[in-house]
Amino acid sequence: MRHVLALVMCLVVPIAVFGGDGGYKVTYDGGSIADVKSGSSMKVYIEGSQIRFAKDKNNLAVIPATAVTEISYGQDVHRRVGTAVAVGVFTLGLGALTALSKSKKHFVGLTWADGDKKGGLAMQCDKNDYRGILAGLEGVTGKKAVDSEAMTVKN
Repeated sequence: MRHVLALVMCLVVPIAVFGGDGGYKVTYDGGSIADVKSGSSMKVYIEGSQIRFAKDKNNLAVIPATAVTEISYGQDVHRRVGTAVAVGVFTLGLGALTALSKSKKHFVGLTWADGDKKGGLAMQCDKNDYRGILAGLEGVTGKKAVDSEAMTVKN
């Protein structure tokens, strides 16, 4: 019985790992893609010569890699005050510890100019995927991502 289970696992696990479609799940935060609301879930596919945004197997935007003008990255860090208050109602000690914890959101921005078509967007990426998305975009476009936290803006 163990041998049969081991054989099944050896076949099922590689199929599950390589069975994905190669896209990254992201949340659209805003930009120039028509008919897409902020907060909508979609997938980004980084292919050899293009970057494709799709939702439910429908392409929302296809951007040639050569048209990308800038890639940016930023974080939104905030304390979990709401969660701390909710937990603090039941246990004061855990509520105080939760208030000290931080939550990070990872955002990747993309701007492009393809002839007369200019646009840009911001997408929120999963904490496990944003490095892969940045590396893929940098590799396909040949451009280095700009860290928005490192930029100094003087008013």
